[in-house]
Amino acid sequence: MVVLAAVVALLGSLFFALGAALQQHEASGAAGPSMLTLARRPRWLIGTAAVAFGGGLHVFALSAGPLIVVQPMGVASLLFALPIAAALHGRRPSGGELAAAAVVGAGLAGLVVLIPSDAPPPSLDDPSALCLLAAAALTAFLCFTVARRVSGPGRTALLAVAAGVMYGACATITRVVVDGDGHLWLLAILPVPVLAALSLLQRAYAAGHFPVAYATLQLTDPLTAVACGALLLGEPLPTNVAAAVAAALLAGAGTVALARTTPLTG
Repeated sequence: MVVLAAVVALLGSLFFALGAALQQHEASGAAGPSMLTLARRPRWLIGTAAVAFGGGLHVFALSAGPLIVVQPMGVASLLFALPIAAALHGRRPSGGELAAAAVVGAGLAGLVVLIPSDAPPPSLDDPSALCLLAAAALTAFLCFTVARRVSGPGRTALLAVAAGVMYGACATITRVVVDGDGHLWLLAILPVPVLAALSLLQRAYAAGHFPVAYATLQLTDPLTAVACGALLLGEPLPTNVAAAVAAALLAGAGTVALARTTPLTG
């Protein structure tokens, strides 16, 4: 089941990459893109539909495997963004891009191999679930507040961190709902933090520096979810900590390099 979860999560990453490219194209250049305005743009709607489909695959993956397997697979969306970006710009990927993609793939493969295949059924009581969402919302609000006072890549990164923390917390709650002990009422409130994260991400795209935004999101989201999975859900961590850290650093380094070389700008 863990292998199936990883494969489905990778497929979802393909749709995330396509959707992100289309969303950023429509959101770029606006200081504070209105969701209502973006919703009237067909290309943005197609991108959002791609992201939503990828999200559905992601939910299925969460029902089949632990957070520490599923969430890091999101980083692979940068691998899919590489040929998508190259096609959009009418060229082939450069040698540097392919090298960075290979580094990311090696790091992700190492993480999957090192992570234990068994995980206990996720369980989270209602107060803990609400506290998790509240903590994520507070963190996102602080990042958004600071982002309003800075410009350039710093603003983009802070907005992407805010979105990534919200998405990571929502992924944790989703895992509890789809493969845990119920709490179906959480599905009624999840759209609120998800839409908040989506709005923050569009602002990050609009601020420019798309590679910074996408790379930061793809690192913050899984780190948040993995931390929540280990601390709140009791999911196992790799027994070989040094090798896992090395694989994570390898994936992170490749992600940063790939994000800097992939021309997904407006």
